[in-house]
Amino acid sequence: MKKLILLFILISTFQAQAQFGKDPMINLENWDKQRVYWGYYLGMSFYDFKFEYEEPGKDILVDNGMGFNVGLIGNLRLTEYFDLRFEPGLTFNQRDLTFPGFENEADALREVKSTYLHFPILLKFSALRTGNIRPFLIGGVSTALNLSSNVNNKQDNSNNVFRMAKWTNFYEIGLGVDIYLEYFKFTPSLRGVFSYNDELIRDNDPNSPWTGNVGSMQTRGVFLNFTFQ
Repeated sequence: MKKLILLFILISTFQAQAQFGKDPMINLENWDKQRVYWGYYLGMSFYDFKFEYEEPGKDILVDNGMGFNVGLIGNLRLTEYFDLRFEPGLTFNQRDLTFPGFENEADALREVKSTYLHFPILLKFSALRTGNIRPFLIGGVSTALNLSSNVNNKQDNSNNVFRMAKWTNFYEIGLGVDIYLEYFKFTPSLRGVFSYNDELIRDNDPNSPWTGNVGSMQTRGVFLNFTFQ
C-alpha cells in the first residue's frame, strides 16, 4: 500500500511539474463544460481481508497480491464542481490465506483467486482548475459480482475448496488529479474500497478448523487507476 501511495505521488508530481509554468498553454479549455463524456481506465489493485473472530486466538494470515483493473467511465456533469460517475470494470486478484493450527502446509494454505465485475456509482468533487491541473475528491458506493466465488460448490475446505459470497457491497473514497493534455485528459487516482458485508461461506461442518471461528470476513483494498478521457 505504501508503494502504491508513493508511486501515485511521484506520477502526480511529475505530471504537475510538466504542466505548470509562468504562462502555460491551456489545453482542452472547454472539456469540463460537456454534459456527458466517456473514458476508460487501467490500473492496479491491492486487496486484503479484514477478519473478525468468534473467540480470541491466532490470526489468519493474509498474503496480499497485486491485481489488475480495467474498465469504462461514464461522466455526467451536475454543476461546475460536481460530477456523477459510473465506472464498471473488471478486477483480477489473488490473496493467499494461511490458517493457524495445521502442521501440513497444504491444509493450512488456501489460494483465493477473485475475478470481480465491479459496479461503482461515485460523486466527484473537483477543485478550481489551475492551468492544466484540477485535483478532486471522489466517493460513493459499489457492488461487485465475484465470478470466482465457488458459492454453488457443495464441497468446502475439507476438499480444498474455499467459498465466498457471490455479491459484495463496498463504499469507496479517493482522490486524484485531472491533467489536461493536448489531445486528451489523463487522470491518476488513488482509491480505497471497503466491503461492509460478510463475504465468507462457512464450511458444512460448523466446527470447521478453517471457518468455525470466523465471525466475519470483509474485503478492503486500494486501487491505483490511470484514466484516459
